[in-house]
This record gives sequence, C-alpha cells and structure tokens, in this order.
Amino acid sequence: MQIEQDKNDYELLAGEVLDQFEKIADSAKARLGERRELGATAFANVNTMTSAAAMQRLDHINQANRESDHILAAEPAIARVVTREMDGTPSTYYICRTTPVPGISNLASYRAPVGRLASLPVGTEFELPNGKLVEVVERAQFTPIFPQERWDSLNTVIDSEQAGLRSIESLRALLEQIGGDSSTEDILAQILADDSARKNVVEGVRRSIITKMGLRDQPVLDRYQDEIFRLPLDKRLLILGPPGTGKTTTLIRRLGQKLDLAWLEEGERELVESFLATQGRPHATSWMMFTPTELLKQYLKEAFAREGVPASDLRIRTWHDYRRELARSEFGILRTAAGSGSFVLKEDVRSLGCDALERPTDWYDDFYAWLLDTCMQELRDAAALLEADGSSEAHALGGRLVRGLAGVRDGALDSIFSALATELPSVEALVGRLKSESDAKIRGNLNLQLNRDRAFVNELARFIDDLNRQTPENDEADETEVDEDDDRSAPRTGVTAAVNAYMQAVRAQARAAAAKRTLSKTSRNGKIIAWLDGRGLSDEDKRTVGDSLLLLANARRFINPVKRFLDGIPKQYREFRKRRQETNTWYLAQGFEARDIHPLELDVVLLAILRTASELLRKPGVLSSIDRAPWSSLQPFFGIFNNQILVDEATDFSPLQLACMGALAHPRLRSFFACGDFNQRLTTWGARSRNELDWVFRDFDIRQIDVSYRQTRQLNELARAIIHATGGDDLRTQLPAHVDNTGVAPVLLEDADEQSTVDWLSRRIREIERFVGQLPSTAIFVKSEADVEPLAKLLNAALVEHNIQVDASREGQAVGQQNNVRVFDIQHIKGLEFEAVFFVAVDQLAAQRPELFDKFLYVGTTRAATYLGVACEGSLPAPLDSLREHFAGDWEDAALNEANA
Repeated sequence: MQIEQDKNDYELLAGEVLDQFEKIADSAKARLGERRELGATAFANVNTMTSAAAMQRLDHINQANRESDHILAAEPAIARVVTREMDGTPSTYYICRTTPVPGISNLASYRAPVGRLASLPVGTEFELPNGKLVEVVERAQFTPIFPQERWDSLNTVIDSEQAGLRSIESLRALLEQIGGDSSTEDILAQILADDSARKNVVEGVRRSIITKMGLRDQPVLDRYQDEIFRLPLDKRLLILGPPGTGKTTTLIRRLGQKLDLAWLEEGERELVESFLATQGRPHATSWMMFTPTELLKQYLKEAFAREGVPASDLRIRTWHDYRRELARSEFGILRTAAGSGSFVLKEDVRSLGCDALERPTDWYDDFYAWLLDTCMQELRDAAALLEADGSSEAHALGGRLVRGLAGVRDGALDSIFSALATELPSVEALVGRLKSESDAKIRGNLNLQLNRDRAFVNELARFIDDLNRQTPENDEADETEVDEDDDRSAPRTGVTAAVNAYMQAVRAQARAAAAKRTLSKTSRNGKIIAWLDGRGLSDEDKRTVGDSLLLLANARRFINPVKRFLDGIPKQYREFRKRRQETNTWYLAQGFEARDIHPLELDVVLLAILRTASELLRKPGVLSSIDRAPWSSLQPFFGIFNNQILVDEATDFSPLQLACMGALAHPRLRSFFACGDFNQRLTTWGARSRNELDWVFRDFDIRQIDVSYRQTRQLNELARAIIHATGGDDLRTQLPAHVDNTGVAPVLLEDADEQSTVDWLSRRIREIERFVGQLPSTAIFVKSEADVEPLAKLLNAALVEHNIQVDASREGQAVGQQNNVRVFDIQHIKGLEFEAVFFVAVDQLAAQRPELFDKFLYVGTTRAATYLGVACEGSLPAPLDSLREHFAGDWEDAALNEANA
C-alpha cells in the first residue's frame, strides 16, 4: 500500500517540520524578549525639519516587527515547498504568514515574490526573483498548534510527485506512531495503533469542520487568488465569484501585503511615502474598507488581526454611517444644530421615481451634465454683466473674463478654473472695493439709528432672540436671500448677532430693490425688515447699494471658483431636482419637502463632490500648484483620501455608492479592490450587472473565480438548482479537486406550525451533534428581526435537557459563546459561514419580500458548509417546487441513502 511505503518519508518530514517550527518560534520569542527598537540614533544626522516624518516611519517599522514576531511565535510557518532546478538541484522553502525572523535562511514571507511557490501545484514551473527557473516537486500546508509545550500541525496537506496528495491529521501523532515498538506482544494495542495510523494519514484532502462563527482562515491562496493578490497597488480590481470561493480572503491578504512597504515596487514605495506630508498619516493606516453590515464588520476585524493588520472602527466602516459623517461634518450637506447644511436625511422619504432606482448611473449623469452646463452658463452670464457695467474697472475685467471663458471647452473644469485664475488679483480688487463701499453705507445708516436711539441694537437683539426661538435660523424660507458675508461661526445671540442680522437684512432688501423683486415677508430677513419699520436704507441708497451688491455677487463668482463650485453642489442639486420634478423625471412630483433628501440622493450629491475633487487632483498641473489659488481649496480632500479603498460584498452597494468609495482613493494611486456576487445582492439598489460596474471605473479589472471551498457536493448542487429556478447568473461553481466533497442532502420540513418547527429544529440539531461528535457552528435564519427573540426562547426550552444554548443575535450583533446556536434575521448574515444552517418560514419570506426572495434564499442556503435545513409554514414557494428532489426528511435517512448509492 502506497501510504505504508511512504511512512518513513512522512516521519522524516514530520520531524523536520516540527523542528523548524520550534526554531522559528524560539527566534521570534527571543526577539520579543530582547526587543531593541530603532530610534533617532538610527539616523546619522537628525534633521529637525524632517525627523518627525522619519520617526513616524520608524514607529511603524517597530510596530510591524513586534506584530510579526508575535504571529511567528504562535504560527511559525504555513507552508513548505520543495523545488528542483533544471540541473536537478533541490531547494526547500518554509513560508510564513508575515515578515520572517532573521537568521533562518530558508524562511520566506508569503507576501514576498518567492511566497507564490506556496500557491502553485506540484509540477508547475516558476521563475525565482534571482532569475532561476525551478519546478515545484513537493508542497505542504500547515496548521500549527502548540499543545503540551510541543509543536504539532493539524490536517497537514502534502502533495508530492511520488505519493500524490495526502492529509495527515497530526504530525506529532505520526512521529509517535512510527516511533513506537512494532515488536510489542500486545496484539490489541498494535491493532489499535495500526488503525490510528491509517486514520492519521489519508488520501486526498479532508473537509474541515467549522466549529466557530466567523470568516474562514485561508493562509495560502490558490494559484488564481494568489495572482490577483500580487497585482500592483495602483489597480482598480473587482473579484466576482460564488460563495466560498475565497473572495474576502483574497481581499484581506492583498491588503496585508500592500500595507507592507517592503513588498511594494520601488516606485510605489516612494510614491506612498511622499503622501505622508499631505495626508498626515503613514501608509500603514491610510486605508479604509467598506462592508454592508455591522456583523460582518466585526468578523472582518478578527480576520485582519490574524493577518497582523490592526483594523479599528476608523478603518472598517459601513457606508450607511460613513456617508452621514461625510455629508454632515466634512461637506455641510446635511443640516446641523449650528445652522449649516441644506438637507435633512430621511431614510423613508418617498422622493425617487422608478427610473432613478432602475437607472442610477443615467440619473447621476443627467445631474452632472446639468451641473456643468449650469456652472458654465452662470460664469458666462456673470462675466457679461460685469462687462456691461458702467464702471471702467468692472467693464474691462468683464471683457477679459468673457474672452477667457470663450476659449475653454464646456465641462473641462480644470481649463475653466485655470483660465479664471489669471484674473484673480483683479477680481479680488473689485470685490474688495464693492464690499467696502456697501458695508460703509449700511454701517453709516446703522450708526445713524444708534445716534437717534442708543437702545436700538439691544431692542433688535431681543427681537432676534425671539425670532430664533420661533423660527430656527437654518429654516430660511427664501433662498435667494442667502448672504455670502454671513459668518456662520459668529454668535447667534446678543449685540453682535443683532448687528450681523441688521447687515444681512438690509443687504437682502437692497438686492431685492435693485432686482425689482419683493422680499419675502415670511423669510427671516423679511421679518427683520418689517420690525425695522423704515429704519433701514433710504430708497435711493437701496438702489445704489443694491446695484453694487448685485455687481459684487457677479464678481464673487470668480473668487475661488473651485471652492464655490464644490460648495454649491448641494444647492444646485436642489434646483436640479425641482426642475426634473416638473417633467416627472427621476423624482415623484410631490409627497416630500424641499429640504428632505433620500439616502440614495445623498449618494448623488456626495459623488459629484468627491469625483470632481479627485479628477481635478489627478491633473498634473493641479497637483503641482496645490499651494496656490485656485487649487489650494482642494487641500482638505487629502485628509479624506486613503491610499487603499476596499469593499466587501460590493454588489450590495449601488454603482453610485461604489463610485463614491472609489473617489475616496488617493487620486495618484486610485487603489481600489472589491469583491462580490450578483446572486448575493440583498439590496434593491445594489449593482445588477457588469455594465453598471464598468461605469464606476473606465479601467475596472473584473476577474472571475469559481472554485468554492465551502460547500459539499449536495449543497453545491442545490445552490446551482436555486440559480436555475430563479433565473440568476449560473457561475458554474467548481469544487476543489482531491477534496472529499461528499456530504448529506439538505432536509426539508413543510406544513409546520411554530411548535412543530421548534421540535424539528431540536431533533436536527441533536442529530448533527451525534454525527460530528461535537456541536459545530450552527445558525438559524428567520424572516425578520421580530422573529429572532421568540424563536430563540422556544428553542432554548426544547434543548435545555441537552445543555445546548441558543442565542438571539439582535440586529445581527455577535453575542454568546462560540459553540452556541445563534438565531439571525436573514438580512444580517452576508459574508459569514457555518457548518450547519436552518432557514425557517421560507414561504413567508417569499410572500413578504418577493423582489429579493431569490437572493435571500440563495444567500441563506449558501452559508451552510455541510448541513442545511429548510422549513416552511406551508409548501415550498412555487418557483422552488422543482427543487424538492434535492431534499431528504432527516440526515440519518440521507446518510443511509448516500451509503446505498
């Protein structure tokens, strides 16, 4: 028997591997105990002007070294590869997850180019970094553990030219079995030892049992995942693939490598180090990952920790939370108590029509084209009005602006703003003179009122306080009265507030008079003018000051045009929405207030701001002049940009949301990496097609992976049958070769009331524990949050005699002990996997969520690795009736049928 013939080889291998584990771990522990970290003395000469950045880099190096040593002390190596050169010379490499300890010559990081050897099948040729061509002749993958103060490796997988693929349950047990006395007279002991040895070494690859909730750890990627993982940093990448294909694992491993400066290309390393001055944070923390749910976020943090990547809540975010933060704190889109902002975000506002939901990219393109046209037209109109003015200064300036704007393409913002920049000194001079003259006139009139009545300002202050209590200042009724001289940081009560309110109201009245319109009596300024009762400007002064203010408003359009364009996008969006409502395009005609905004509308506004800033900063001329007008207003965006942006479950996000995330990547790198599956889209607005994803980036590199490492053959067949029955995209999932993919059929319960469902769940859970010998990771999915707690309570009572605890995972939060059964609302389980899954009241979910039922069903059933149970209060929903042949009644019958087959 081949396995018996190879026992001596396995003994030599096991001894070598465990000795190497000990050597690596001891070296790592010694470095931790004798830590001498790099400091300022590492520099021959410390320059006080540059040492802060240098010391920050040293801190990162020290931290990375500590983390690497901690990982190596617990996990010395993840793979061993034997290669053969063309002349027959063999070499052995041990591969570790992180940076190797010095002094061990054959130890390499998986992140290094030579680390790719661990992902290549036996027989593959590979060119080493030194140019030598080698062939992989043997490969082993390890799961190191350290019980009883001795190293071992569980479920070691060895592939070699001679013996093929073998799995060894325990290297330590292999040594002890082979090292035993074969001449013993205890025949029973010998028989048992031989049986144990046969079970310890088996052909092929064992399927591992998922014993705890979380994301599967896959230290070594397959050759296709590995190829993607090693692509350059400045790529826009998307991996598509069915559940269990290692998409998220590839994403995590890629980030771990790309954060390690040692493995970046020299040009990339120099580039990211140069960003430190503008971003104020090192490359190691200049990344952000977006995920659709809080639960997945928590398990991603654990997965990053295994990779040695610290991942705080600042680095892994849900778009729902980060969108609000950007809109409220960074860009002033959403209203605050301090009075800034234009909109109130309402999750359930009914503002969008079906066309906006079905064609979001067309909706955005329409808005942005309108925005650019409006901007250009306003600039041309303003320049023409300046040219038409009677004063020589304004006339000459307006003429030059008209000619400058005539020479640029519509929509070419960088060209438009560059053309305006040459006239900035003249514009500033004109604006300064006009503002000084109008302010002097208004202040002169205010002094006149004070000479007549010294209590005038105090009385006005009391009126302003009353007005603030009755009508908050940010509830401006007439937006044509917005005053650019209003200082939002100034006090909103007291004498200073009264003076500011007087100036604003009088300016608004003067502008209205010059424009031959009536000031709104219901607006804040209208109410103040009514209280003044003739104590403002005279009619003649109103016209004079009003004409000056209108001219000033036109001139101001050319002061800091970049900031003006970006800051004006929320207001322009409101105008765009109003106009499209009139034609029943994109929006409902009524049913919401002008200040209300839907989350998907907020995505449109944010995308216009972020993409504009990013595209401007990609222009070489803009970056080289970032410290000068008009481009200096773009500098704050560097505090928002990150060197790497990653997205998990990308198809749950709309193309507009993905484009927003993409625009958060540093414009000189544009490093973006996402993964997803169209069949797992659990949102009505999520990306539906490759065309929508191609819209996000013109150069999106979309790759497909199709080898699923999660499910058994039976569950994989069921998943494909669901896709066929519901009209999804059949991705032709493959199962890994040389792996025992045989399991049991899923089980089905129909026509079940609440109690019979609980009884059925209780029996099936106990059945699983008997089969496995322990209770593996088990989850129960329900149709809504309201069902979570009641089902957990009933099932706890049913399982109390067997000491099995059932936890209610409220709002998708991870609670309880790892080996407890958990009950989830189906909407919270994206990205997770369990050994056993039960999906109850499937028919009721179909009735409640028909638009997404097929996605929920597919996602729910593909969370299971081996055991799946589906329960219905009635019968299987009509589209799934054809799937009945895939199900059994219970697992004991299913196992018997498999054995007979």
